[in-house]
Amino acid sequence: MPAPPEFLKYIDDNQGAFIKRLTDAVSHKRQVSALYSVSGDPTLRKDVIDMGETWLHGQLTALGVETKLVWLGNEDVDGQTLQLPPLVIGRVGSDPKKKTVLVYGHYDVMPAKKSDGWTTEDPFELTVRDERMIGRGATDDKGPVVGWLNVLEAHQALPLTLPVNVRFCFEGMEESGSTGLDKFIEEEANKGKEGWFDGVSYVCITDNYWLNTRKPALTFGIRGTAYFSINISGPATDLHSGLFGRMVHEPMTDMVKLLSKLVETNGIITVPGVEETVNPVAPEEREEYEKMDYTVQDLRDAVGGKAIELSEDHTQLVMNRMRFPSLSIHGIKGAFDGDGSKTVIPAAIKGRFSLRLQRADRPILAKLCSLVEPQTTDIIKTLVTNFLNEEFKKLNSKNTMEVEYVGGALPWVATNKHDLNFKAAHRATEAVYRQAPDYTREGGSIGVALTFQEELGEDTSVMLLPMGRSDDGAHSTDEKLDKDNFFKGTKLFGTYLYELAAA
Repeated sequence: MPAPPEFLKYIDDNQGAFIKRLTDAVSHKRQVSALYSVSGDPTLRKDVIDMGETWLHGQLTALGVETKLVWLGNEDVDGQTLQLPPLVIGRVGSDPKKKTVLVYGHYDVMPAKKSDGWTTEDPFELTVRDERMIGRGATDDKGPVVGWLNVLEAHQALPLTLPVNVRFCFEGMEESGSTGLDKFIEEEANKGKEGWFDGVSYVCITDNYWLNTRKPALTFGIRGTAYFSINISGPATDLHSGLFGRMVHEPMTDMVKLLSKLVETNGIITVPGVEETVNPVAPEEREEYEKMDYTVQDLRDAVGGKAIELSEDHTQLVMNRMRFPSLSIHGIKGAFDGDGSKTVIPAAIKGRFSLRLQRADRPILAKLCSLVEPQTTDIIKTLVTNFLNEEFKKLNSKNTMEVEYVGGALPWVATNKHDLNFKAAHRATEAVYRQAPDYTREGGSIGVALTFQEELGEDTSVMLLPMGRSDDGAHSTDEKLDKDNFFKGTKLFGTYLYELAAA
């Protein structure tokens, strides 16, 4: 069942108002000096809370959604007790004759500073440049969330009745581990008919991107993640290298040695058990990756036009992103990172790195860890911690070292990428973009996908329906969302609901 033409026309006729809504979402702040809804900064927690409690809650309520704020408690961060941002949940329709779909997104964002290399005056003020809308959160994930608000506005204004029952679940801690979300989903699922998710048979997550800049995509799998910190301390205070160099064991020297042991320059992870436990690629699976519309030039364009790829085989690159685990070193906290020529020996430092995880081979895992699960965060935590402890012993250092597991999420693969949910999204994509989508597994991590799958039951279909493109620069400088993707993405969301109703 195609979307009503008046709905599509409303999107075209109200583009200016929709850009204004996205501008408000990107720029929303509680106080003039704030850096907006950055969930990872303890000093900005009140602004994240205000984004959910005031702005998003107000938008949904004004658009006729039965809306509820769920307060998820507190968390301890660096000795501070911080309130968690509210989960903003909403409900439209309860017709037992209609299908019920759950829509997920998040309203928090990553940090951003102009000094990081942004070409706009303020990363948190939406800047429209040609056909691009630049600003932190434009594509991750405020653009898609606003897209759903636009769908609601169109139906309220025309007026039209939504063809399915819709449940909304928007969180404010996705960029910081989704603290408290899994517990809420589990508790509500256990309530059965009394729970918020009663009747949900389909889940649509709008928090990822196309594989390239040309072709829309549907996503049926995502990698998990495990984030670590190596904490090394030695002297009681920072030391002068001219006075104490070659006299003491230096934490930075130990850190560099340990970080170099984790991964090769070709991307191969050297922690025993990580690479070895991944399921081998079957010939028919490799054929699927070979068919995907992706080139080496797509990668070069996405990273700034530089030829720094690990392979010139596009199939291998796609599998490296979707199919295999990866390990990335992110930085060293406590090290000198300013201008000038400071010659300090740091007393205590933290090296940050993370792994992206995939499903693993059960028999090999059983031998390694006495566990027969996918490549779970508990298994990875054990493998990484044991490896680093052994490597640190080999250094014969008198410093102290601790491996800290900061958090993570499990990998997920849809139970059936050809069910009614995917078929509806496929038809909607063809209707809006006039081409069939790629079916992709995402390299990023969205732990809530597996949580929805497990807690709502195997019969519940989970799918990721992206709005943005591969070159949007989520988490990076000059994050953007193209106007075309914003407006067509809004049409796609609405058309998907109509196709699902008819599926």
